[in-house]
Amino acid sequence: MKFAILVNEDPFGHQAAQSALSFAQAVLASGHELVRVFFYMGGVYNANRLASPPMEDRNIVREWAELAAKDGVDLVICIAAGVARGVREANLAPGFRISGIGQLVEAAVIADRLITFGA
Repeated sequence: MKFAILVNEDPFGHQAAQSALSFAQAVLASGHELVRVFFYMGGVYNANRLASPPMEDRNIVREWAELAAKDGVDLVICIAAGVARGVREANLAPGFRISGIGQLVEAAVIADRLITFGA
């Protein structure tokens, strides 16, 4: 089965980003295909390489980057949401890329299921 994921929440103030990451890892571990993870609204903060969570917290930004490097997952942030929140090429974490909302539409068309995390 092909999955696409939409992440709408930041990695530090809400459980949604951590749940999305865990779901993505489970999809891949189960042998399914992860078409794309699209980050929208506050979700674009998942791509900010300047984020520095406390040592006792998970580093969700780094974990997303590792998922992209290890499994070739396409991590896309919405350009409009990113610009509005100060997430640009200059502070983009490895493994992420910036594109338009059309990438979300394309992922929804290609995937069998689009799973949304966050409001």
